[in-house]
Amino acid sequence: MRLPLTPPDFGKLLSKIGSSVLAHAIQNRAQVFDNNYLHWDQIRHRPPPDGLTAESWWVALKFSRYTLYRQLPLLNKSGQQFVLGMPEPVLMHLHHIDQEAGGKILSTTNKNIASKEHQQRYLINSLIEESITSSQLEGASTTRKVAEAMLREGRKPRDHSERMISNNYHAMEIIRSMKNDPITPDRILRLHEILTENTLEDPMDVGRLRQSDNIQVVDNRDGAIIHQPPKHTELTDRMKRLCDFANADENTTPFIHPVVRAILLHFMIGYDHPFADGNGRAARALFYWSMARSGYWLMEYVSISHFLRKAPALYVRAYLHTETDDNDTTYFVVHQLEIIRRAIVLFREFFSRVYQQQLDFERVLSSSPALRGKLNYRQITLLTHALKHPGEKYTIHGHQKVHGVVTQTARTDLIGLAEMKLLNINTTARRYTFMAPLDIHDRINKLVALSQDTS
Repeated sequence: MRLPLTPPDFGKLLSKIGSSVLAHAIQNRAQVFDNNYLHWDQIRHRPPPDGLTAESWWVALKFSRYTLYRQLPLLNKSGQQFVLGMPEPVLMHLHHIDQEAGGKILSTTNKNIASKEHQQRYLINSLIEESITSSQLEGASTTRKVAEAMLREGRKPRDHSERMISNNYHAMEIIRSMKNDPITPDRILRLHEILTENTLEDPMDVGRLRQSDNIQVVDNRDGAIIHQPPKHTELTDRMKRLCDFANADENTTPFIHPVVRAILLHFMIGYDHPFADGNGRAARALFYWSMARSGYWLMEYVSISHFLRKAPALYVRAYLHTETDDNDTTYFVVHQLEIIRRAIVLFREFFSRVYQQQLDFERVLSSSPALRGKLNYRQITLLTHALKHPGEKYTIHGHQKVHGVVTQTARTDLIGLAEMKLLNINTTARRYTFMAPLDIHDRINKLVALSQDTS
């Protein structure tokens, strides 16, 4: 990866361009101040506004940003404080996230889709998605289909990649249970232990801070060194400082918006690299803890790693822009806010799509009162999924997990569908497995027609 060019010295540039040019730039704010929070390495390649050079444009931008900076109680490896700005793009993103992550989606949709059973199903889906993609970001190579089947069936991991995903899933479940508790260094170490158990080259590195400075962040594509973390002897104090920041409330000065606080927690774990391995997984897990602690319950249902995996270079570049420009974390904050917004949009689309599938299937059932009366909500949900995935395997354990019911209820649901010939059952293994038949559409239509003839 090509490292971004460090911006030129602000004081020298200001002396070079003169106050009149700066005044002109400030007076023409609409032309000068962008909504993308661009770095010098981007600005220098773009045509500047009329009457300005790239250098004078940059000075005007930086002058405006300096007025917004607030110092954070977080330090870079040289002991300098990181800073944060709150420009309009940040305020706009936070406004929408505050609206959308507080119940707007579920409260404005059919009440049935917002039932506890629906929410449980979506929660399981999101935990699976985040567990898989967060692990894939750090090298897990198992396909999504195989990994999803493992988690749904409760099967033990078969290899290193599956173990990473299984650990991540368990950690995400743990985070839900600790969202009302303050974070501590010991809890972060425990979380790292859960995330990395049986996955690290040196088992002694599991659940402990790294013991050396022989750690560098490199670009996997070309091996270029892109970050050298702080010394390992500083990690204990840095972790304590980070926990104090993470646990701060709204009365702490300076006030940091809860979503921004969660993003900065994510940023600092990646920056400090406190562990020999598994830092990315730990950073994203702590982000979810912080969001849940602040009441952004919707974030339990979305996966940020899904989008980070699609554009990992942008993720890394957000770190580099911060590190090369006055420790300005706004670059990383803007990037992550955009990811959160996109993740929420994807959830809304998924939510609407599943709801429509449910309605379509229920319309089929409405033509067959006799058949509809034989199926409960959980069975209808499974058949809705099976209609789109002929050949899919289902297990009692997986059905139990998705719907939050006891084993006997899950067993009764699946055996009932098998008795209606809507699932194929395999009893030769040590446990029941069920499969959606390839002709499931025809079977459902046949049952509907049969029930109409006998009604």
